[in-house]
Amino acid sequence: MVYDFHTHTFLSDGKLSPVELIRRAVVNGYQAIAVTDHVGPGNMERVIKELIRECRIAEEYWPIKAIPGVELTHIPVGSIPVLAEEARNFGAELVVVHGETLVEPVESGTNKAAVSCPAVDILAHPGLLTEEEAKLSVVNNVFIEITARGGHNVGNGHVVKVGRKVGVKFIINSDTHQPDNLLTESWAKNVARGAGLDESEVEEATLQNPLLILEMVRKRRS
Repeated sequence: MVYDFHTHTFLSDGKLSPVELIRRAVVNGYQAIAVTDHVGPGNMERVIKELIRECRIAEEYWPIKAIPGVELTHIPVGSIPVLAEEARNFGAELVVVHGETLVEPVESGTNKAAVSCPAVDILAHPGLLTEEEAKLSVVNNVFIEITARGGHNVGNGHVVKVGRKVGVKFIINSDTHQPDNLLTESWAKNVARGAGLDESEVEEATLQNPLLILEMVRKRRS
């Protein structure tokens, strides 16, 4: 059982087309994948439109839930609420925000703006997450990513240490850019264990919390 809500295609900086990425996910045993290409204000409408079409075709013929989404990436902090809502209006079924990873120059304040926004679903690789940000994520039902991606994952242990104090909902994502980045069930669980989650928390992050996200998506489609 594999769920992954943060991946990229050649519509941004990934290697594969959306439909090929989804096909490879099916082969890896995925039950659900969100395709969340990097977007800003200029390319958002086009990317979402293309992803909706590709995801719908994949779902029609293959046994997988394919979710068109976005990752709002390196955008001004003040624009996050506006652009997240705009992405929803264009049809994005999942809105991810590129958090303050330790390996990229993301604007300070991005994490807080993301977890304060009801239109955001997941804060990706948040780096040195603060307790205030963690608490806001709980209040606004924003999931916090534990990432499998090299470089971004150096903050995973800190994210778990801070987030578990306040009941953060963790999710394991691949941040896939190429085929060998895709998760398997065992790798997703080992990423969770390596970040410091105990076995009950691993179960939550890899199986229970993904079902909560899928329920949110179902309600948006209905």
